[in-house]
Order: sequence, then structure tokens, then C-alpha cells
Amino acid sequence: MAFTVREFWAVLHGLLFGGLFLVAFAGGAAGIYSLRRSLVTAEGIRERLRRLRWGSVALAGAAWITVITGTFIVYPWYRATPPPEADLSAYPRSFLKADPGLALWHTFGMEWKEHVAWLTPILAVPVVFIVFRYGSSLADNDALRSATLWMLTVCFVTAAIAGVLGALITKAAPVL
Repeated sequence: MAFTVREFWAVLHGLLFGGLFLVAFAGGAAGIYSLRRSLVTAEGIRERLRRLRWGSVALAGAAWITVITGTFIVYPWYRATPPPEADLSAYPRSFLKADPGLALWHTFGMEWKEHVAWLTPILAVPVVFIVFRYGSSLADNDALRSATLWMLTVCFVTAAIAGVLGALITKAAPVL
């Protein structure tokens, strides 16, 4: 099985970087949720904070690298303008827009995807800041821990929307 350069970058963008984000989210959500004095000792909180700090940095890094590779590497191939009389199957945006039954994938799906995806890393950075700035006091401050967990959840939801739309659009018109 051989990949084209475009397929390689699409897989790297969606599966590798996006997958790393999902794993980091799961660890971060569990880590923040369970960071409570009633559940762990002081030594346990220190140990969990080390993982939470590294994990939150990995989460934000994965979010940024996913959005940057999608925006600046994969997306230009999607938007490429075909020459006159070209086979539109090699030009995903034009292919979708040319078929009234598929046009909604571009006008709604891709327009939403390209905007909502940027919210993911933007929301991930404050999570990293809170984890580093407040550290062990997150274990005592239920309101801050809850707000951080909600921010992380919204971060995940924006990534999920972008990921699902990207997968469905790629199914309808792959970047080959």
C-alpha cells in the first residue's frame, strides 16, 4: 500500500496528530477530574500534577500542530482551483460545489470546520496556563477545577466537530 504525499499529510494531520490530541484529552480530563484532596494524598497530588503538566502541554501542542498542518498543508490542496476542463475529482472544493447534492459539504461543513477547529488550540492554552499557574491549589478549588474541566470539554467538542466534519468531507471528496 502506497500513499501519495497528500494522503500522507492527511493521515498525519487527522490520525496521528488528531489521535494524539484525543489521548491527551482523555488523560487530561481524568487527571483534572480526579485531582481532589479527598481522593489522593499530598504526594499523589504532586505526582498527578507532573503528569497533568506534561499532558496539558502535549494536548495543546497536538491541538496546535493539528490545526496548523490542516490549515497550511492539507487545506490549500482542498481549495486548489482547477484549470479549465480539468477532472474535478482531483479538486475537492470544486468537486463538491459542482454537485448540488454535495455542495452543502463545502458551504456548511468546510466553512464550519475551518473556523471551529481554531477554537481547539485557543482553548487548550488557558488549560495549560491554569494547570501550571494554580498547580496543587486545583485540588482544593472546586470551582476552578470545574471551570478548567469545562474549558477542556469545550476544547474537545470543537475538535470533535472539526474532526467529524473533516472525515465526512474527506469521504465525499478526498484530497488525493
